[in-house]
Amino acid sequence: MKLSARQIVISGLLGAISIVLGITRLGYITIPGALALSITIMHIPAILGGILEGPVVGLLIGLIFGISSFMLAPTEIPPGNLWFSDPLVSILPRIFIGVMAAYVYSVLRRSNVWLASGSAAVAGTLTNTVLVIGALILRGYVPAAVIIPLVIPNAIAEIIVSVIVVVAVVAAWKGLPLGKQKGSTV
Repeated sequence: MKLSARQIVISGLLGAISIVLGITRLGYITIPGALALSITIMHIPAILGGILEGPVVGLLIGLIFGISSFMLAPTEIPPGNLWFSDPLVSILPRIFIGVMAAYVYSVLRRSNVWLASGSAAVAGTLTNTVLVIGALILRGYVPAAVIIPLVIPNAIAEIIVSVIVVVAVVAAWKGLPLGKQKGSTV
């Protein structure tokens, strides 16, 4: 596994964005008046890294996201977020976000870059949600019957935000006008 200088720089930049989003809490968008609806955008840099530079870069950025989540867990409020002091919840699931996004994108990009980047955003977001919630359930931190109904609205909102941001960033990165979609193979 040999990374180019570009891949190292992209990993560092997107990893740093993940850390800043976590430390400043800008990566968590709370919807006022919504019952327990808090959208995270923390996973988006890992998705972008996977799409733009491949699965290894996506893995590295996901690892940075997971480690920062693990390190910030003791400072979290409410204390229920202390579940993230468990590396099997905070780190392990996150390494697969960018990997999954990279593979979905690579399979679909030849046919349509818009579909490929949107699908990769959905896959990366669902990877984060399903694996983290699955780890919480498997580790016995919360019963499935309690958490799954709470997570569904969050997951839908996170998918929507992720698709919008990822498609826009990929289009800008590749120099594609947002209105031009037909026949695009970039």
